[in-house]
Amino acid sequence: MVKQSRAVTILLTRPLAQSVRFQREVLHALGPMPVVISPLMAPQYLTPPIPPRPYTAIIFASVTAVDAAQRISAIGVGLPKLAYCVGDRTAMAARAAGFKPRSAQGDAVDLVAMIIAQNPTGPLLFLRGHDSRGDIGENLILAGIDTVSIVVYDQIAQPFSAEAVKVLNGPDPIAVPLFSPRSARLFRADLTRLRLDPPLWIAALSPAVAAELDAKTIPRLQIARSPDSASMILALQAVMSSGAAP
Repeated sequence: MVKQSRAVTILLTRPLAQSVRFQREVLHALGPMPVVISPLMAPQYLTPPIPPRPYTAIIFASVTAVDAAQRISAIGVGLPKLAYCVGDRTAMAARAAGFKPRSAQGDAVDLVAMIIAQNPTGPLLFLRGHDSRGDIGENLILAGIDTVSIVVYDQIAQPFSAEAVKVLNGPDPIAVPLFSPRSARLFRADLTRLRLDPPLWIAALSPAVAAELDAKTIPRLQIARSPDSASMILALQAVMSSGAAP
């Protein structure tokens, strides 16, 4: 448990399901503390036509893509069972949805490297979001692996909730874990739009996420050592401990 000399609220801005899950993990790891959930994005699922090809595997770079795949299967589209997954969390979701997952245990770069190393016979089906990161489909094609990329969901921007605005208007530090460059951009844009300048303690998933922020205005910033929830909790703990009472 992190003991603070100043009251700190954790502000979670991921889509609702991911925020609720991360809240449970944070409170289990760090102990009781106030948490405000204010998603800056909400998933909008799409049902585009899937070109009828003999796909040998599916690619998931997010849990949301797994959710989208289940909706596609529900309308009668057959999908391959083998699933290449970016990380363990996505692999767990894929397994629960009936797929046979293989986890890259990392990020988009690790996912592409794993698939290339396994040298699959194509074609592969990459179900992705509108703002997918890492050029996964393009890099696989460049590596000679036939890959069809289909956008199956979008993340619609959401403003800060009234509760979040109230906390951000207060005098106490706000600890904010940010998981993607887009969420960091939306976070910064909303602060600017509302002319808010709170004392922020930021845990960023990667240097790319941190690069979307104005570091000069952030008293404390910690970048996770690896792109996963456990490392983000450690980064959040580190940034909060830097303001702990002696």
